[in-house]
Amino acid sequence: MTFWDHLEELRGVLLRMTAAVVLAGVAAFFFKDQLFDVVLAPKNSDFVTYRVFSLLAGGLEPFDVELINVNLAQQFMIHMKVALCAGGLLMSPYVIYLLFGFIAPALYSSERRYATMAIAGGYLMFMVGVLFNYFILFPLTFRFLGTYQVDASVTNMISLESYISTLMMLCLVMGGMFELPVVGWLLAKVHILKSEPMKRVRRYAIVAILCIAAVITPTGDVFTLMLVSVPIYLLYELSILMVKRVE
Repeated sequence: MTFWDHLEELRGVLLRMTAAVVLAGVAAFFFKDQLFDVVLAPKNSDFVTYRVFSLLAGGLEPFDVELINVNLAQQFMIHMKVALCAGGLLMSPYVIYLLFGFIAPALYSSERRYATMAIAGGYLMFMVGVLFNYFILFPLTFRFLGTYQVDASVTNMISLESYISTLMMLCLVMGGMFELPVVGWLLAKVHILKSEPMKRVRRYAIVAILCIAAVITPTGDVFTLMLVSVPIYLLYELSILMVKRVE
């Protein structure tokens, strides 16, 4: 195939990816109640995470945080954005399949095997990061910040746009952070990364992780900072184990 033939093939792949995501997003748009039952679940005190922590802690006080909308078209735009994101999430395996099908013919058999393992592991770790944020990080952050008051006379009213933006951003951030072991494995496979240097710079890595967590967290409080930085540090330790296993 010529360069232009490859370009035409890539255009077809991108069109199929876009069509799949858009169609899934349109389908998700018409299931508004079910979609937002999932998205807005962490704001309710009967969410599964709060119930589990209530059992572990011997009981937690129920809370009620009101979400408000301040712009005329904001709810409709948020509905469209959430539906499109849901469509992308649902169709992500198909999107990855199309992309891999485009690049696979250019790979040797050994490269194709490693690429398959990296893509499968990367997708799995990304989804684990998204689930970790949805069930652990975001609910605890929302409960802490949504109920925090400097004075009883000051009422918290969180905007819907702030809630959705924070949830989506943390999902992307934690999904990306959970890719660390996969990246470490890939770099070890090509003999770029070694376990011993990673162990020697562990102290500096902790400082770097705290700085990264401070940058990527949507709020500046210590509580959220620790919720983000501790899992990243554990992923760093897991990356060392993965590199050592390759060695």
